[in-house]
Amino acid sequence: MAASVSCHYFSSPLTTSTKSIKPKLNYSHFAPALSKGSIRHFVPLCSSQRSLPSESECQDKEKDWFLSLKKCAAAVALSVSLITGLPGSQWLSPAHASIPALPDVSVLISGPPIKDPGALLRYALPIDNKAIREVQKPLEDITDSLKIAGVKALDSVERNTRQASRALKEGKTLIVSGVAKSKTDHAIELLNKLEAGLGELQQIVEDRNRDAVAPKQKELLNYVGGVEEDMVDGFPYEVPEEYQNMPLLKGRATVDMKVKVKDNPNLEECVFRIVLDGYNAPVTAGNFIDLVERHFYDGMDIQRADGFVVQTGDPEGPAEGFIDPSTEKTRTIPLEIMVVGEKAPFYGETLEDLGLYKAQTRLPFNAFGTMAMAREEFENNSASSQVFWLLKESELTPSNANILDGRYAVFGYVTENEDFLADLKVGDVIESIQVVSGLDNLVNPSYKIAG
Repeated sequence: MAASVSCHYFSSPLTTSTKSIKPKLNYSHFAPALSKGSIRHFVPLCSSQRSLPSESECQDKEKDWFLSLKKCAAAVALSVSLITGLPGSQWLSPAHASIPALPDVSVLISGPPIKDPGALLRYALPIDNKAIREVQKPLEDITDSLKIAGVKALDSVERNTRQASRALKEGKTLIVSGVAKSKTDHAIELLNKLEAGLGELQQIVEDRNRDAVAPKQKELLNYVGGVEEDMVDGFPYEVPEEYQNMPLLKGRATVDMKVKVKDNPNLEECVFRIVLDGYNAPVTAGNFIDLVERHFYDGMDIQRADGFVVQTGDPEGPAEGFIDPSTEKTRTIPLEIMVVGEKAPFYGETLEDLGLYKAQTRLPFNAFGTMAMAREEFENNSASSQVFWLLKESELTPSNANILDGRYAVFGYVTENEDFLADLKVGDVIESIQVVSGLDNLVNPSYKIAG
């Protein structure tokens, strides 16, 4: 089992991909183009048939000319810089800003979008237990409390701590009743640790030890997450029959990706811990774990690193994905999108295709290091092995209104050392990806089949 190690951060300029890009400049809408050796990327295309604002109309609608120019420039930069496999999407004027699919912020959250990968994963679990969520939320809110300068933050943290303690005391019976019977003993053990830890956090606050708050918060949320996972009793739905024989991750798995960094004397290698969510993307996560066990990615270069995304997974040779030795054909998987309120994912169609313009995706593109599959522009079911990690927001990819949500299949988040993704460059090498836990959740593993 690979251990997750710390990476030492040193700021360095991002390397722009040298892959060939042939943009046709027009602001009307964006679509990814795929060509071997150039990696999927945004290419602005002409489209006179779409009811979209023209460049002049955009400028007319903007009261501030400079702001309009800035937005157009940002759009062009994104179209040229983003990876292959990012979504074909029209550029939206302010009047249409509410149309894109919105990410999941949970019924308990009404404020800014959740960007912490751990919190996103906790809220994405297929459970319905209000009592544990009422313990979780004030602990999550400590993150915002710590944004207050100095020791004044501790007053807010104290309120969060008391709220969580009260919710645990009042809701413990309901929490235990929601745990799967086979996991009750483990959950009770975690709840006892959580109760003791809340007392320790209260003491930290009373001692005015601000620096000790965040580590204790992380510890307590790990206990909460463990209890929530113990509430999941088996896999919650049936995968469609046409995909049931594919590698499927029926649960979650954790992998460590070790990357050798070239031409950077300050950072030689880094291990990124990634949690893959098979509850919400069993086909997509199962496909990736199966490739990991085949050592498909070991020794492969980072193939795109432009400040917006990091991408890899394009094998050497003419193929653009994984060639299954048993069929000698490219193995592809369907687009897989889980929507809040649905019991199973949608397959083969984007949320736009389905007319679900305001639906919330269970795994949104909110976090730095959101992991998703790249695919062909006009073929929803063409993903194979190319994956990407979203690095930062732009004017076209803000959290909570992301043009990627509902168009590309998210299946995990980098949960440790994610900030160092920004230091990766084209040509850095993935030395290995190893499964740390959850391999027993993989069914139909093709890597065990000879050939």
